Amino acid sequence: MQATRRLTLAALAAAAFCLATVAHSQSALDDVLKAREIKVAIPTDFPPYGFVGTDLKPQGLDIDMANYIAAKLGVKAELLPVTTANRIAYLQTKKADLVISTLGKNPEREKVIDFTAAYSPFFIAVFAPKTVAVKGPADLAGKSISVTRGSVDDMELTKVAPPTTELRRFEDNNATVSAYLAGQVQTLATSAQVAGAMMAKNPQLGTEFKFVLKDSPNFIGVGKGEDKLRIRVNEILAEAKKNGDLDKMAVKWLGRPAGDLPQ
Repeated sequence: MQATRRLTLAALAAAAFCLATVAHSQSALDDVLKAREIKVAIPTDFPPYGFVGTDLKPQGLDIDMANYIAAKLGVKAELLPVTTANRIAYLQTKKADLVISTLGKNPEREKVIDFTAAYSPFFIAVFAPKTVAVKGPADLAGKSISVTRGSVDDMELTKVAPPTTELRRFEDNNATVSAYLAGQVQTLATSAQVAGAMMAKNPQLGTEFKFVLKDSPNFIGVGKGEDKLRIRVNEILAEAKKNGDLDKMAVKWLGRPAGDLPQ
């Protein structure tokens, strides 16, 4: 009888521990609503998704999305500038509740964080001057190219670049683009949006689109196991898609509607 009681108590204790663990791992939404503030990691070096305006405040599609979600939750948005390299770490260390920073979804990232539905279109490509003959990955052989370390651009470029390609990786998008502008590399791997802004400001370089590396819509990153927050954000995104708000944001910043986005 005593042994049975001990086993029962042990089982109850284990169950209580599991429930506590689940409750703790899914407390982000409750914490946000209680604090009336949501901490969102955003980019400030990646126009038009996120950059610093003339008023020295962050602006862009990702910033609009962060403020939109905060408003729908009835809380204030605390915007936390991050880089491509450290944005996921902000979720893992609970410095941020969400990452809205041109984040692509892939199996490696899904092992460490969770994702909402997509909220905006995005694609990455290789760009170079018209005088540089590049039509596909094979043409990168023997050429130098700049790319942002740890980004989707980096991962996709690494998959297809010939062994003789000189991959020059930089810590943020500004440095990646600057290396190309300075003539340190012959080609550039980045988003069409970033390249478009660069080409508009530097027409003398004769930069043009060469080939697509990946169509990669943007998703919102959520802490692993934070299902309550993920589901609530998905509800907000679904409503925004239905009422046209996602399309309005995309048109404002990208010049094209969001269109059909993966869930």
